[in-house]
Amino acid sequence: MIYVHVPFCKSFCTYCGFYSELCGRSEKAFEAYTDRICAEIDSRREEIKASSREVDTLYFGGGTPSVLPPSCIRRIVEALPFPVGHAFREFTIEMNPDDVTAELITELRGIGANRISLGIQSFDDGILRWMNRRHTADAAVDAVKTIRACGIDNISIDLIFGLPQLEDGVWEKTLDKALELHPEHISAYQLSVEEGSALEKMIADGRFTEATQEQCRSQYDYLCARLRQAGYNHYEVSNFALPCHEAVHNGAYWSRAPYVGLGPGAHFFDGASRRSWNSEMEADGSWTPDSEELTDYDASVERIMLGLRTAAGIDASELKAIIGSCALQEALSKGLLVPASQQKTALRIPEDRFFVSDDIIRQLIP
Repeated sequence: MIYVHVPFCKSFCTYCGFYSELCGRSEKAFEAYTDRICAEIDSRREEIKASSREVDTLYFGGGTPSVLPPSCIRRIVEALPFPVGHAFREFTIEMNPDDVTAELITELRGIGANRISLGIQSFDDGILRWMNRRHTADAAVDAVKTIRACGIDNISIDLIFGLPQLEDGVWEKTLDKALELHPEHISAYQLSVEEGSALEKMIADGRFTEATQEQCRSQYDYLCARLRQAGYNHYEVSNFALPCHEAVHNGAYWSRAPYVGLGPGAHFFDGASRRSWNSEMEADGSWTPDSEELTDYDASVERIMLGLRTAAGIDASELKAIIGSCALQEALSKGLLVPASQQKTALRIPEDRFFVSDDIIRQLIP
């Protein structure tokens, strides 16, 4: 399982606090970044091979990977230690709708991409302007149609809820439009205030007031009901998929499979106790790694926290070993946990309590 972080963005979204670098169309910067990624691949060849034995996926995330020229993406893919023509089980590239063209999708498909994750966020032009997104609602619709026409039949779209200006009618129309496009996968995230984001400053200056918990809960409940009716499986707190289209790459994160992260700000994990990460890009364009060792207890707690975000849940015996039988029985009696239908020995948070899953996990593991 391989993740490549592309840190470049043409503009910063209002809500975003993720690490990224503002860029123009600097071919020199893109080539220098690609050179460093290829050098990192060369230094970690055995680690990359080991991480892909269990889950054979490749994911270009960001930032905005779609600003990177296809020639750079091809160089990175060809530098990976796999036979020529190796086809990944899932090869995802995150894209902004306004970057989508038939020529670009055709090139990416030729490189091996078989899944596109499209950052739509909203189908309301007023909300998109507030978010400082570069596309319009019509452009998002056209992007999905273009991707389909170019032969990629596994599309994921991102949506954001939890905005005070997201009135019921607007949210309803947003989901109507999303379902008309029939994407195989939908990720829906509640607006959060990220450190260092423009939104954080707007709130501090009194220029924005967050949505109430009741508004957020109402929007989330409506989302879950609409997507359930449309045949989507709610397999993780923020993720919904049509049958057999759950994100393989992201699912591996939640199960703590080993993965390698390449590029500035990327993380990597050996599948057991060693977690590492790269620094952000230095002034000279380089980045450096750092790492930590998890204790057995830390690893167990992490498995529980990740597992309880999913419909598959976590093995009851492992949960009992961490929180004790009394706490487990209390959680069952209160309906905070229920048997996971996918696995008889596992427990999960029921869907109608997914919205407060973080609170439940904190109750179980203080």
